[in-house]
Amino acid sequence: MEFLYEKVAYLNGLIDGMELDESTKEGKALIVIAEILEDLVEELEELTESQTEMEEFVDLMDEDLSNVEEELFGEFDIDELDEDVEEVTFDEE
Repeated sequence: MEFLYEKVAYLNGLIDGMELDESTKEGKALIVIAEILEDLVEELEELTESQTEMEEFVDLMDEDLSNVEEELFGEFDIDELDEDVEEVTFDEE
């Protein structure tokens, strides 16, 4: 993610070096584009952090569920259920 920050900072440096006239349409457009890119990189960073936190949470829940299954079923392997077990269906009304 750092490379995106660096590229946007580089772009901002180029724009500053161009000494754009903010009163022209082109100058305004380039400055707004650079600001939007900066905002997008920040938002992407926040989303990446949230996704990482969510993945860690799901991993912890999976471990907890495994512990509960082990406690409830012991060495019983749920995949080895007899095929004679009928599937339960509910009628929708």
